[in-house]
Amino acid sequence: MKIMRFVTLLLLCLVTTACSIKPWVKPYERQNIADKVMSFERDPVANSYLHHVYDARESARGGDGASGGGCGCN
Repeated sequence: MKIMRFVTLLLLCLVTTACSIKPWVKPYERQNIADKVMSFERDPVANSYLHHVYDARESARGGDGASGGGCGCN
């Protein structure tokens, strides 16, 4: 019976401490995420040119990407 209580207490401690891990990225770790390998386009110059051609053909500017989180600070 004591072993069962000990195992239950141990599992309870493990479960409660697992929730306290903070997986958020620190500001000094963001340079690892912003690596060029993580980019969607292979050639950013060609991609910029294609966006320019698309804007000229459609007579519209912008609206083809998402920048910002809606707070109005960009």
